[in-house]
Formats: sequence, C-alpha cells, structure tokens
Amino acid sequence: MELLLGVDVGTSSTKGVLTTPDGTVVATAVREHTVSSPQPGWAEHDAHDVWWSGFREVTRELLASHDAARVEAVGVSGIGPCALPASAAGGPLRPAILYGVDTRAVAEIDELTRRYGAEAIVERGGSPLTTQAVGPKLAWLRRHEPDVWERTRRLFMASSFLVHELTGEYVLDHHSASQCTPLYDSREHAWIDGWAAEIAPGLELPPLRWPGEIAGTVTASAAERTGLRPGTPVVTGTIDAWAEAVSVGVTDPGDVMVMYGTTMFLIEVLAQRRAWPALWGTVGVTPGTYDLAAGMATSGAVTGWLRDLTGGSYAELTEEARAAGAGAGGLLMLPYFAGERTPLFDPDARGLILGLTLRHQRGHLYRAALEATAFGVRHNLETMRSAGGAAKRLVAVGGGTQGGLWTQIVSDVLGRPQILPSVTIGACYGDALLAGRAVGLSAGEWNPPAGVVTPDPAAGETYDELYGLYRDLYPATRGAAHVLAALSRRMA
Repeated sequence: MELLLGVDVGTSSTKGVLTTPDGTVVATAVREHTVSSPQPGWAEHDAHDVWWSGFREVTRELLASHDAARVEAVGVSGIGPCALPASAAGGPLRPAILYGVDTRAVAEIDELTRRYGAEAIVERGGSPLTTQAVGPKLAWLRRHEPDVWERTRRLFMASSFLVHELTGEYVLDHHSASQCTPLYDSREHAWIDGWAAEIAPGLELPPLRWPGEIAGTVTASAAERTGLRPGTPVVTGTIDAWAEAVSVGVTDPGDVMVMYGTTMFLIEVLAQRRAWPALWGTVGVTPGTYDLAAGMATSGAVTGWLRDLTGGSYAELTEEARAAGAGAGGLLMLPYFAGERTPLFDPDARGLILGLTLRHQRGHLYRAALEATAFGVRHNLETMRSAGGAAKRLVAVGGGTQGGLWTQIVSDVLGRPQILPSVTIGACYGDALLAGRAVGLSAGEWNPPAGVVTPDPAAGETYDELYGLYRDLYPATRGAAHVLAALSRRMA
C-alpha cells in the first residue's frame, strides 16, 4: 500500500506522520527543539540544527518500521513567515529570524511604512507592516549585519529550506510570499520588483509556486541522509498554520479555523481578495482563494503562566474554572500579556485583571483567562466580518481543544457552534494530504467531524454583557499600559 509523508517544523517541535492515501494514520514521530533568544525581542532557529536535523530524525524514525519504497510523495511545512539569509549555493549565513514573535525590526517597520505609505502597502500586499512581515526583517539585516547581507543571495523559510535540502530546488509558495510584505503583490501574485530592489538589493527572490505543486524530487544525497527513496516527489509546502487548515478541511470560502494553542490564531478562507489594516490579508493555499488571518499574542501562554504561578495542574485548574461558572465570579481580564497582535497591533498593550477581591481563587483567575481569550476571538471575528468575511463554519483545532471547557466558553461567547475534527495531529497531516493530491493519490474527505460544540444561550447572555466591558477596557487603560511598558523596559 502506498504511503504519504508529512513533516512540519513548529516553534518548539518537529512533527511527522505517515498516512495511507485515504488519510489513515500509520505512524507519527516528534522531536522537541528550542527557540534561541540571544537578545530581548529576538527569536531564532538554526536552519541545520533545528529544521533539517529535525526533519531527518523524524523521517528516519518513521521509516524505521516502514519501507521507504512505499512513500509516494513528501509534504513539508514550517513556522513562518521567517527570514533565513543564505548564499547563492543555499548555505545559511546566520540563524533564521522567526515570525511575529521576533520584534527586532520595529524601527524598520516605521521607516518602510513612511517610505511607501500605509495605505499603499495594504492595497498592494493585503497586510500592514508589523513584526510578522519579512520585508522589515531584511531591512534590519542589511542595516545591522552588513557583512551577512553582503553575502546574502537567497531567502528561505522553514518549508522552502527543507525543499531545497531535499531536492536542490529554490522555490517559495505563493502563500508564504504573500507574508513577505511589502515585497509581494497579492493582486498580481508576483514579487514587487521595485520595492524588493530597494529593500533587499542583490537578493535573488525565489520562483513562486503553489503549496500543492511538486517542487522537485529527493536527490541521492538527501536520500542517503533521510532514508527516503531517491526520486520521491516533494511538494512546495507552505506555512504551518495554513497546512493545518488544510488538514481539517478549512479550504472553502466561509470556512474559519480557530487554533487553540500558546497563541490563538484564526484563518478565514475567502473567494475574493480583501485588505484590511487591522488584519493580515494573504493569498490562499489553493489558486483562486484568499485568506484573512488574525492572531492573538497570548492565549494558552496565559493559562501556562497561571499554572506555573499557582502550582496547579491543567486538570485541576480546568475543573476549578468549570466550577467558577460564566463570568468568573465577577472578574474580567485583558489577555495582552505580551502586547497584542490583531486587531490592535499594539506591542505595548499589557495584561489586566479587573474586579479582584479577597474571595477570588485561582479557579476564578483561570476561568477569566479562558474567557478573555474567547473575547479576543470574538473581537477578531467581528473585525473579519467588517473586512468582508462571512464566517459560515468554524473548525476548532489545537491542544487547547482537549478537555472541552475552553472550546465551550468560546462557543458561548460567540453564540456559534464549532466543529471538532477527527484527526488533530496538526500541520504535518495537511502536508501529507497536499503531497497525496499532488501525485493523484488523495481524494474525498480525509478528516470528517468527530463532534460539535454547541453554545449555551444562558451563558451567552452573561458574556454579551461582559464583552461590552471588555471592549471598553483597552481604550480606557491604554495610556497607562504604555507608560508601564516603557517603565518595564527601563527597569529591565
């Protein structure tokens, strides 16, 4: 029986899966790794030690008990958008600068926004310049590491670097390119040569393909290092969140993926291009589609902080939060513990807990954190609707869907049901699906629903009242939060 291999490089681990063409999971493997932070606000991965090493180790484990000759295609994805400068031969020149968690290029964001104009950038690329954008990171490299830039000829992300190591091909998918703001025109599906030449002179921008297109085949050298069969097709791949959306069937206009993790991330598929200054507008995974994306800076990170602070386990805290009931005993939280991304784009926003009394316990705090992230999801979905989204169908994914309480709170706050998929392995499962489709082996519904979270109208009434307070709280405290943020930097 034929097999499909999917491998995804995440922020903290590399995950791989072998499936049959109908989506049956045959084997999985995981390798943990860490993010390097050599300075405050920096987040980096070593391309060889993290990306390529993780791929090789995961693949060899998967193939240890399965014949590599049965693997008909390979799919890859990874964190992004990232900026890995490389030589003309494709050799990394420094560690990769990661996506929006790396905030080093704030000055370059401001400068490029003034140079090209905020409206023009959004109109051409679909997104404003933020820490998520690749263009300012390249400008930072050129300014602060001129010796590296002098040798830089190629640009990789995690998925495209894996493709290069496997096949020798230098390519990037259209979706990842659409997050290289302001270098890519999402209307024309092409690089903006003039802006690219000004921001990144001397850089050879990669040829563009769609995530599900075959980029090349496994070389003899890569086969020796991975255990794969030489000549195995490798698809172009994409950024991990979008591969995960594919894995759960979020591919049609109106579909929305709600990803519960360390941060909360949302992707809505559109039939037409929409550009909105408070969201990320991107090209879709498949030709003819576009996306609106939103991301909170923290969600599960706050619950993890509370767990570490109080000494409770997730299971204990979840049960205590469940007992606290809707409204968390009169607590309201702003979840901006690491600033906020969409729709505020405010790195100096700060967390806030309002309504504390001596009777409140850790279960109330934990419940307030879950409710705060739910309010953040509602704020982002309302912004997506203002931008032209329809949000016809919500699909919940990620580790935070376990246990049921968090997803229930989100459905209660939204007044909307959420579909729970059968397979929740993540982006690597979507990679395998894209690989199978590329070689004509995968068809039909891979990942049927396993259940539905139905909203509770009674809880919804409480949350409607609290949501109004939530929306008022940020503008009322923004000035004080910014002063405190500046003070914390001086005291660091």
